Amino acid sequence: MSEQLLTVGKLVNTHGIKGEIKVLAITDFPEERFAKGKRLYLIPGDGTPSFWITVESARFHKNTYIVKLEGFTNINQVEKYKGSTLKVSQDDLVELPDNEYYYHDIIGCNVFTDDNEDKPLGVITEIMSTGANDIWVVKPLSGSDILIPVIDDVVLDVDVSNKKVKIYLMEGLL
Repeated sequence: MSEQLLTVGKLVNTHGIKGEIKVLAITDFPEERFAKGKRLYLIPGDGTPSFWITVESARFHKNTYIVKLEGFTNINQVEKYKGSTLKVSQDDLVELPDNEYYYHDIIGCNVFTDDNEDKPLGVITEIMSTGANDIWVVKPLSGSDILIPVIDDVVLDVDVSNKKVKIYLMEGLL
């Protein structure tokens, strides 16, 4: 498949006998991603071929979304897809407010300090969500990973188009 896909959920279990599935949302926009008529790309956990599906209905229930898919009418049709991943096309992205970014925009950015904009500190390889704020994991050219808190005092500038992030290196970060 040539277009880039972004993960929005994981099918964790079935729900009832009428073909509904429990989806753990991996998106900031679950109401939009699992809305009636939305198309999702299902990538089975067992390696069988992937395919597009359409949401018939969805509701939030006990930290998961109960999703009914068009064409699936009983538990036997959906049970084999437990552990599957649900994705959307990158064309289906929601416009974000200023100073907010998608993870895929941040991962791969070079990190520079405000006092040395010529030599990168490293590359962002992972983003951890802690609840209070995200943490960017920066892989330097050598040595251990550097953990950068995503707070206004530290992150000074994010230039997604040039894959550059400028930070203030607070005492204790290295």
